[in-house]
Amino acid sequence: VAEGLGIPGVVGIGPFLTDVSGGDTVIIDGDQGQIVLHPDEETLARYRHEVEEQRSLATKLEMLRELPAITKDGELISLMGNIEFPYEVEQCQERGADGIGLYRTEFIYLGRDDDPTEELHFEAYSGVVQAMKGQPVIMRTLDLGADKMRSLPNPEDERNPFLGLRSIRLALRNRDLFGTQLRAILRASSMGEIRIMFPLISTIIELRQARMVLADAMEDLEEAGIAFDRDMKVGMMVEVPSAIMMMDRFVEEVDFFSIGTNDLIQYCLAVDRSNKDVANLYTASDPAVVRMIEMAVRTANEHDIPVSLCGQMGGNPLYTMLLLGLGLRSFSVTPTAVPELKRVCRSVSIDQCERVAEQVRTMESALAIKTFLMEELSKVFPEFPL
Repeated sequence: VAEGLGIPGVVGIGPFLTDVSGGDTVIIDGDQGQIVLHPDEETLARYRHEVEEQRSLATKLEMLRELPAITKDGELISLMGNIEFPYEVEQCQERGADGIGLYRTEFIYLGRDDDPTEELHFEAYSGVVQAMKGQPVIMRTLDLGADKMRSLPNPEDERNPFLGLRSIRLALRNRDLFGTQLRAILRASSMGEIRIMFPLISTIIELRQARMVLADAMEDLEEAGIAFDRDMKVGMMVEVPSAIMMMDRFVEEVDFFSIGTNDLIQYCLAVDRSNKDVANLYTASDPAVVRMIEMAVRTANEHDIPVSLCGQMGGNPLYTMLLLGLGLRSFSVTPTAVPELKRVCRSVSIDQCERVAEQVRTMESALAIKTFLMEELSKVFPEFPL
């Protein structure tokens, strides 16, 4: 949320707050994940210079808003925005996003003691669709753990919620809750181009069960004479290794894929991304992660199924050339990242990116890959903060 609002933030800082008093000078370096307490004058001057450089870069990037993200050799790249709250639509439009590639709907459920009504869902969804004025809106269904749902009766304490009852598993366990959301999404689809996306799908059976609940919701609306888009596209998040291994089967069941790198990295490397003791192992540049993404993109492309990538990796310009070289042509990122990615896309060729990907395939460590990508990006943009 903070990243989407352009607010710097650092997590996993331990007992830092016990050393801070009111009036202390603190630097929050969100780019490097560092906190500087009581910086000296030299450090302050260096950071002030960096802030001015970033403001200057932001001014230049504003000039790209109305221009397409097209590579030097004519390949058009789709850059869509991720939003958490309806008011973020304006940020997507201000930065020239091609639509909303990920509408996280969890905010409707948080902080409530009861389940949100269908009308509450509909009001939030229809407002976003109308504001986008015909541009696509991809809505992800409920992606929370049972521990975050106060309306559910006595959720069991889980030792590892990331491997427990969450996301599509939670939705399928609570069909009434799920159906309420799906009916609202369907109703909003009569007002613009909505696509629906199921998160954390790990088996074919889960996907088919989710589609059955969707079919029931459609039947409910038809019987009530309520309008909706009967041809609404249905997709799934690809964020667990099992989904990638079975993508050649999933291609027969969905209209599109979205690779969720935040969870995919976590499950691929068996690293809890919220645990500061192993946070150093959580990295998008790990060769296993790169191979998984390439496998997913290649399978989707071979079957002519649209595939996008969302998550922090997609919004980091460091990885843009690599991902283009792996065959990706669609990104969904925080609105603030759209101008930076557009600048990279307009400054490189696909052939150049494929050479980058070819080099990365030969590397065996995350450090080697990250160092190489930093060198390649600095050749294109020496001023980019890395």
